[in-house]
Amino acid sequence: MKAMKGSEFIKRIQKLAKERALACSWHPDMGKGSHGVLKLGDTRTIVRNPKDELKTGTYHAMLKQLGLNEKDLF
Repeated sequence: MKAMKGSEFIKRIQKLAKERALACSWHPDMGKGSHGVLKLGDTRTIVRNPKDELKTGTYHAMLKQLGLNEKDLF
C-alpha cells in the first residue's frame, strides 16, 4: 500500500460505489472528534481524521469492514 490519507480513501470508495451503483455516504458528524462514519451499501467503517495518513493495519481493517480488498481501489 502506498501512503494514503483518509480523504483519499473516502474519494476512492465513493468512486467505486458509483461504478458499482452502490449507496455511499460520508458522515463526518457521526463520529467523535475528528472521526467520521463512511457507509457503503449495508456496511460501514470509521475513518479517523481524514487529513491524516492511514496506517497500514487501519487501512486493511477498514477495507475488511467494507467487504473490499486492495485491488478494488486500484
